[in-house]
Amino acid sequence: MKSHVFIILAIIAMFGGSVMLLSQADNIQTNESIVFGMGCFWGAQKRLESIPGVIDTEVGYAGGSFPNPTYQQILTIEQDIEQDNSKRNHTEVVKVTFDPNKVKIEKILAAFWQNHDPTQKNRQGNDIGSNYRSAIYYTNPWHKTAIEQSKIQYQKALTQAGLGTITTEIAPLDTFYPAEDYHQDYLRKNPYGYCGLGGTGVKFPLQKVTQEVTQGVTIDNISNISNKAVKPLDNEKLDSQRQLVVFAAEDCGSCKHFEQDILAQWQSQLPIVKTLTPKPPAGWSIIKPIIVSPTIILFEQGQEVSRYTGYTGDKQRFWSWLGQQLLSPEQRHIAYEAGTERPFTGSLLDNHKAGTYVDPISGAPLFRSETKFHSGSGWPSFFEPVPGALIMRSDSSHGMQRIEVRSASSGIHLGHVFDDGPPPTGKRYCINSGVLSFVPDKSK
Repeated sequence: MKSHVFIILAIIAMFGGSVMLLSQADNIQTNESIVFGMGCFWGAQKRLESIPGVIDTEVGYAGGSFPNPTYQQILTIEQDIEQDNSKRNHTEVVKVTFDPNKVKIEKILAAFWQNHDPTQKNRQGNDIGSNYRSAIYYTNPWHKTAIEQSKIQYQKALTQAGLGTITTEIAPLDTFYPAEDYHQDYLRKNPYGYCGLGGTGVKFPLQKVTQEVTQGVTIDNISNISNKAVKPLDNEKLDSQRQLVVFAAEDCGSCKHFEQDILAQWQSQLPIVKTLTPKPPAGWSIIKPIIVSPTIILFEQGQEVSRYTGYTGDKQRFWSWLGQQLLSPEQRHIAYEAGTERPFTGSLLDNHKAGTYVDPISGAPLFRSETKFHSGSGWPSFFEPVPGALIMRSDSSHGMQRIEVRSASSGIHLGHVFDDGPPPTGKRYCINSGVLSFVPDKSK
């Protein structure tokens, strides 16, 4: 026995350097890769790179019949395919490189199924075409079994949730073509950019498996994930007459910015609620699938009447969209065309109640009732605004030099300010009733 040990030690001593090098090479070669098509690859890359154990992600093109594609070629050929299907287009894909000692292929597949809708053929939401098809291209032959098994599992979960049949293309990878540099890590470079939602809302039913060995890899301690669909909002807790719903996603930078810029300061009387499922409230209907986050939908009587898709940080653009939905034609004329209501016709001209005059869209306070005075001009007049509520602009329209007054929150036109007001400011803010809402003080 001792002689055997001596011989082994002698061999190790003789080839120690080589053994070490082989060990290091083995460690390098343990990484594996797999390629996914999930619609627009910007959001897909962001989702997949966040999985612990994923070492690298790269967006590109795969599955087509022509070499070295460019993004523009793919769009052009997709148009040609509609008339001549002899060519096969590439699909937008993400190449995922991972360490199987840190993350199992099953968890990566679960993220793939959950983060897009595999039942939509040649599309993902509003992105239509075979270049947006759902696909898995494997580079390791033993991955095929795991892929097929995960497909069966997820189909059962989809069927339970009342959804359709998976259309995902599954094939060995032929060639992966990296996409242009500006596509790589797009959402890191453009945090307000397009960001897909979470697919169907159906969780992948990962089951706990112990000591199952496939090709030398032990699969154990896989956490359970419910296969129940994420529940939509309870319509009993919403306003059936008019309700805003923000469809967001957990890891969406644009959603976080929208929450900081808009939701955190929400003062509008219009009720708003946020959800992390792309499904509408139970019993309510939407016009088309939700695929971009955030998507803000205005519902009336449980029906979608308008939507605002994505958020780029332009707050006034959002408020302008909402104002177009909430204001009457007469109000829109004042707010967006710098119109003026006829003197002595405004509904708030003779209002003397205690309270706050607010922006009719954002709900932001503009004037307090204590600063309102009778000017005889025919329009509601105030000598002082709420601090920070207004922005001023030079106005040379109609052959006059005036100072225009706008709401700082929504940007809508309110009226003009003149220097003939009472003390202590000497200002007269001449404001149209049509672009004011009045909120009375609560009685003590």
